[in-house]
Amino acid sequence: MTDLILASASPRRKELLDRLGVSFEIIPAEVEEDNDGDLDPEAMVRANAELKASWVASKHPDRFALGSDTTVHIDGKVLNKPVDLDDAKRMLKRLSRRTHFVYTGVSLQCVSKGVRETLGVRSEVTFNALDDATIDRYFKLVNPLDKAGAYGIQEGAGIIIKSFEGSHSNIMGLPIDETKAMLARHKLI
Repeated sequence: MTDLILASASPRRKELLDRLGVSFEIIPAEVEEDNDGDLDPEAMVRANAELKASWVASKHPDRFALGSDTTVHIDGKVLNKPVDLDDAKRMLKRLSRRTHFVYTGVSLQCVSKGVRETLGVRSEVTFNALDDATIDRYFKLVNPLDKAGAYGIQEGAGIIIKSFEGSHSNIMGLPIDETKAMLARHKLI
């Protein structure tokens, strides 16, 4: 049995954590996330990451639980996962030719060791101009329904993304440098 549990079913977070070479188990948290982060998106993702990690840590008190949450923020509004393809298309049109922020919260918790560490990371992304044909072509490559803001940077990025500043892995859903440092502080890596 490994000491670390990823409290997420996200294939992107699994892939990013795999890159670190750390051994972990996946147990998705069964929680109701707060998706009202319009006023403070970083506080929202941090709270959701804590909620996920806390739920898993409470059920496995001698192991470390890693929770994470990501959102897109533009015009004072959060864009979480779209409800359907029409919603996804609306999101991408809103992001077209504009710059927005991607926020990810990460929380590491272990009940028996009294560990409760949470951080937030922000990256900036600028989109190309997107018309209906471009969005449709992008949707043929990528399923937008399981991604905050209806897009991912890891597939078809050249179609929609002009540039970004900050952590590439943060935009994917888990800021790898910050997560690695957090895991190293607790000798999990």
